[in-house]
Amino acid sequence: MTTDAPLEAGLYVVATPLGNLGDITARALNVFRGVACIACEDTRVTRDLLRLLGIEPPHLVSVREHNEREASASVIARIAAGEAVAYASDAGTPAVSDPGARLVDAVRSAGFAVVPVPGVSAVTAALSVSGFSDTAFVFLGFAPNHGAALTTWIADAAERPETVVFFESPHRVEKTLLLLADGLSAARRVLIARELTKKFESISVVAAGDLTRWVAEHADKMRGEFVLAIERGISEKPKSSLDAKQLLMTLLEELPPAKAAKLTAKLTGEPREALYELAESLKSKR
Repeated sequence: MTTDAPLEAGLYVVATPLGNLGDITARALNVFRGVACIACEDTRVTRDLLRLLGIEPPHLVSVREHNEREASASVIARIAAGEAVAYASDAGTPAVSDPGARLVDAVRSAGFAVVPVPGVSAVTAALSVSGFSDTAFVFLGFAPNHGAALTTWIADAAERPETVVFFESPHRVEKTLLLLADGLSAARRVLIARELTKKFESISVVAAGDLTRWVAEHADKMRGEFVLAIERGISEKPKSSLDAKQLLMTLLEELPPAKAAKLTAKLTGEPREALYELAESLKSKR
């Protein structure tokens, strides 16, 4: 399709800049200029964006979290009448921890086309500068609000085999980072991406063991929008199918307790201190 071709009827899901207007795509501009209506999370935000882009705003319809199901009906009616309708959230890619998913599902269920217009995503923007080599990741949206739920959530995230990416608010980010300091192994790294693409953008990768100090040194930078990523965990003590006690007993026939415990720990991943205590106990019973 050429850039000046008329748009067919359907819903165009358009990614918009996080902060830097230069991140808008040529295709997004073409869609905004070509649709009869733009459904958006906040009409004021989208109207301001369009004016900064030099686009005269068409008809705008508010489709946000609290009215998404009801507002979808008016969007579907427009598409049924042959109109092309765009959908944009306040920033980034719609329906990624933003409204839009219900609208997309409703339009598709009504039998109409849903067309992605890709562009900026805070998730992939953060991952691209993390330096984490693992290609598998999971996006968990926003962390829970409450203390006990957040502590459990951090513990579960720490056990996941993939890189974990999530959003955090300025009101909770300090607490969340301190919980990560307590809940992760000291060497495991955390990406802290603040205000991506905006004037006060800052990006840091900090080992969990250094997070408490980092938070204290950056107390004046706990404002703005945050994307956090936890590096994939690598078990330092992989478990083995070997029976640790049986192996320890066999090694004790030839080795002193300390060496038998050390070798058993290396082969099975069990704690050396506990194995040493068991070795001493077994030896005393002989």
